Amino acid sequence: MDKKLLIKKAFEVKEKAYVPYSGFHVGAAVLTDSGKIYTGCNIESASYTPTICAERTAIAKAVSEGERNITAIAVTGDSQWTYPCGVCRQVIREFGKDILVIIAKTEDEYREYVLKELLPHSFGPEDLK
Repeated sequence: MDKKLLIKKAFEVKEKAYVPYSGFHVGAAVLTDSGKIYTGCNIESASYTPTICAERTAIAKAVSEGERNITAIAVTGDSQWTYPCGVCRQVIREFGKDILVIIAKTEDEYREYVLKELLPHSFGPEDLK
């Protein structure tokens, strides 16, 4: 896995964020087991509730293209370290507890976690069986 490419893609898409209210740009890049990368940025709405985060945008793009096996996601934002919100962590969890989550401050400075570290004791698809 080329982590630096995944991070680079997250930084590139961050610049496309639609953030007229908060001014806070977030970019995400999802890597699937097929080797494809899907990117997403945050998109705000004047009524706030329908705002969608970068992570969910990238995952929605991957899923809409038929991908179901996510191996990693890189996230970057305007603050030093931008972590996925709780809703995004739960959506990432839908696709596995062992997904690599890369939080990038720069293309060369980043932290790595396995999703279960960021969302311990999570609820997932197997809990509905």
